[in-house]
Amino acid sequence: VITLVDAVNGEATLDAHVEAVKQAAVADRIVLTKTDLADAAEVEVLRARLKQVNRGAVVLDVNEAGAAALFNCGLYDPETKSADVRRWLGEEAAHDQDHGHHHHDGDHDHHHEHRHDTRVRNHSLVHDGPVPFTAIEMFLDLLRSTHGEKLLRMKGVIELAEDPSRPLVIHGVQKILHPPARLPAWPDGQRGTRLVLITLDMPQDYIQRLFAAFTNKPSIDTPDRAALESNPLAIAGL
Repeated sequence: VITLVDAVNGEATLDAHVEAVKQAAVADRIVLTKTDLADAAEVEVLRARLKQVNRGAVVLDVNEAGAAALFNCGLYDPETKSADVRRWLGEEAAHDQDHGHHHHDGDHDHHHEHRHDTRVRNHSLVHDGPVPFTAIEMFLDLLRSTHGEKLLRMKGVIELAEDPSRPLVIHGVQKILHPPARLPAWPDGQRGTRLVLITLDMPQDYIQRLFAAFTNKPSIDTPDRAALESNPLAIAGL
């Protein structure tokens, strides 16, 4: 997914239209246009804002972006012909974010104007060990049936209990969920289930609580998978 952002009008557009924020949030690549017409300091402020909205996307200048930089953002690295799971999931970008500067409300006087930005949230879900396919299937079905309109982007690599040696890859953009695919082997040696979701207006901690229930991680006052299967409304936030 490639999103173009006008460097001259981008800030105002993001402030005025939540749809613009959503388009920036789901992108693999964000390309800044009209940078030659915009003030350099304002471009840097816009870049920083876009990285807050979408920490996993690469932000490029249209005058410098070649074809490889634009399109080499899928699961497979075209040079090595192998799957690059960490890059595709944006784990390195998330790692850098966690060890870098954390942006809090009030860091900048203008931040309160960015009311749409704070509605976007990134969720990283990790489960060590295999998960039954039925658990993943029900997790996704329940998430999409209860809050599907709030799910902007989803990527995941899953270690299946039925066949742990071949990871399952899932990918969805808004309401389009691509058919799950299987890789022949674990390309980076790191097994387990890793999901990255980008949401808009999702109730606080709902996804984490739902995922924990389906992977049977014990949690206080949270139903387990069996309880959820018999009563899908058992988790707060529905």
